[in-house]
Amino acid sequence: MGMHRTHSLRYAAVAAGVSFAVSALLPTHAYAMGLPTAAASSAASKPTIVLVHGAWADASSWNGEVKILRGEGYQVRAIANPLQNLTTDSQTIADFLKTVRGPVVLVGHSYGGSVITNAAAETKNVKALVYVDAAAPAVGETNGSLSGSNSALNAPPSTLFDTAAYPQAPSGAKNLYLKKNIFVRDFASDLPTNQAENLWATQRAASTAAFNTPSKHAAWKTIPSWYFISSGDRIITPKSEERMARRAHAKTTVFRGGSHLTLISHPDAVAKVISTAARSVG
Repeated sequence: MGMHRTHSLRYAAVAAGVSFAVSALLPTHAYAMGLPTAAASSAASKPTIVLVHGAWADASSWNGEVKILRGEGYQVRAIANPLQNLTTDSQTIADFLKTVRGPVVLVGHSYGGSVITNAAAETKNVKALVYVDAAAPAVGETNGSLSGSNSALNAPPSTLFDTAAYPQAPSGAKNLYLKKNIFVRDFASDLPTNQAENLWATQRAASTAAFNTPSKHAAWKTIPSWYFISSGDRIITPKSEERMARRAHAKTTVFRGGSHLTLISHPDAVAKVISTAARSVG
């Protein structure tokens, strides 16, 4: 009887251990099988945030916002903007948006604002627009006409840009690179000099055609919009941005200080506005 009782106890302990091990494996197995989990359900209920960079920059300018917003549980994509022609650039972004399942919060910086204004009108899943120190053109307006009368870009082009030809360019079009002194002094005025110089050295060229192509759409007329305006922006002036924000009936945040690259110097402030827009999407 004693031996039998000992054997039974050992068997029960082993069985309990096996049962515990199997139970411990179940959540991992369920996740591998694609079954819903609390975290997955939470992420699925939120919109995807798509970030579009502007001229003389690239998708890495959103690195700070990507980290913050992903930490809040959002799916985030910062994608390449061709910077070649407003119509075709917008089509490129629209084609990407069509691959995203569910609602989208579409965010544009600088020239990227013109791009999202057009791309959103060509898709059905964009539920909010966020303009970050950006242009928001009306139909027929060009990005280049919206910098504002006191913009640092209102100077002879030869003092602002280095130019280069590029293959299959439209007649008369050139690639533009901001000169170093303009980039450091006006474009990235609130960043440490060494960081600004590194960004200048790695800038992407933008075609003159990107700034001269008339906008075909004005998605802000029908899609709720938010506007982040840096009072220290010398590229698209706060006065010009405030005018565009008013006509778009945008919920506006004015950041005291900053520069045209506040998205790099103060990503927390920019991410806060994006997150507010995202929370409005049901």
